[in-house]
Amino acid sequence: MKSIYEIQQFLKQYGTIIYIGDRIADLELMESELKELYHAQLIEPKEYSTALLILRHEVRFLKEKEEKNR
Repeated sequence: MKSIYEIQQFLKQYGTIIYIGDRIADLELMESELKELYHAQLIEPKEYSTALLILRHEVRFLKEKEEKNR
């Protein structure tokens, strides 16, 4: 996985479609879903860690962007 889009497509394979309307909330919910899949041993540790890294990076970027615009 290399992008948020790929993570969304990956989660779709497990029947999870996330759209709340708030981008940061969407990303945090995706992280939660990934944790559940990992703890249920449905995904590999490498997939899990890579996806978490991508999601957390994007959340940090969006929060910094929000703070900058205030």
